[in-house]
Amino acid sequence: MANKISLTRYLVTEQRIDGVIPADLRLLLEVVARACKRISLAVNKGALGGVLGATESENVQGEVQKKLDIIANEVLIEANEWGGHLAAMASEEMEGIYLVPNRYPQGEYLLLFDPLDGSSNIDVNVSIGTIFSVLKKPEGAGVSEQDFLQAGCKQVAAGYCVFGPQTTLVLTVGKGVAMFTLDREQGSFVLTQENMRIPEDTKEFAVNMSNMRHWDAPVKRYIDECLAGKEGPRGKDFNMRWIASMVADVHRILTRGGVFLYPWDKREPEKPGKLRLMYEANPMAWLIEQAGGAATNCRQRILDIEPGKLHERVAVVLGSKNEVERVTRYHLES
Repeated sequence: MANKISLTRYLVTEQRIDGVIPADLRLLLEVVARACKRISLAVNKGALGGVLGATESENVQGEVQKKLDIIANEVLIEANEWGGHLAAMASEEMEGIYLVPNRYPQGEYLLLFDPLDGSSNIDVNVSIGTIFSVLKKPEGAGVSEQDFLQAGCKQVAAGYCVFGPQTTLVLTVGKGVAMFTLDREQGSFVLTQENMRIPEDTKEFAVNMSNMRHWDAPVKRYIDECLAGKEGPRGKDFNMRWIASMVADVHRILTRGGVFLYPWDKREPEKPGKLRLMYEANPMAWLIEQAGGAATNCRQRILDIEPGKLHERVAVVLGSKNEVERVTRYHLES
C-alpha cells in the first residue's frame, strides 16, 4: 500500500472535511484504539505473559472471569479516565457505572464496552475481541446510570477490535464502516477497507446448534430449512460456522456475509436472550446496519429497543438483510 492512511489521519479528515466527528469524539476514539493496542499486546503474549487461565472472581453476570477479562477492563478504564472526553464508563465486567474521578476534567461522552468478548476462547488461541459503544451524555449536571439507558440509534460511535491472525479495528461514526489493521512495525492502525458492505443474500449461518432443542419454533423452522439444502424450501445448500466469539463471527459476516443468531431459549425463559444489549448487541447492530445489513431481536429492530437496565439482555439475529428479515417474519407470523 503506497500511501498508508492511519486511523488518526482518517479521523482528522472526517472531522475537517465532513464535520461528522467533533474533536473530542475523535480524541476519544484514538484513546480507545490505543487501549486496544495494549490489550492486543497482552493477548499476543499469552502464556509468556502469565495472562492465561481463570481467576477466582465472578463478574456481575455470574460468569467466572478470565485473567485477561480483568486486564482488558483495567486497560480501558485507565486509558480513558483522564483524557477529558468522558463523563463516565460502563463495562460488562462491572455492576455499576464508573464515574470519571473529580481530579480529571469531565467530558460530554459516555463509553460502554465489553472488554474481552469470547473469553472462553482465550486459552485455546482462537480469535477474541473488544467491543465498544459511545453515547452523548444528556444535558444536566452529574451522571447517573439512567443517562446510559439510551436506545442504540442514539450511538455516536461504535466498533470492535478483533485479536486474531491480525489485530483489526472496525469502526462506524454513522457514515459507513471502515476497517483498520494494526501495523506492528509502524505501531498504528492503518486503513485497509472503507465502506464495508454485507451482501443481502447468503448461504452461511452462525448459531450454536447444541442449543437447538431449547429454541422457539420459528428459529427451528429457519434452521431446518437451511439444513434441508437444495432439496428443501430454500433451494440452496447452506454452510454453518460457529466460533463462539461474537466479535469473530460478526467480523466474518461483515467481511463476506452471513447471518448470526443467538436466540431466546427455554432454559432461562424469563430472560429475553443471552447477549447484552448495551455492550454487544447495540454496537454490533449499528455496524451491521451501516454496512447494509439488518439486526433484530427476532421481532423488532435492535437499535429501537429502549433499555430498562444497564445489563439488559436481548435475543440477536443480525447479518445479511434478507435472511434477518426472514427469521424476523417467521417470529411475527408465529
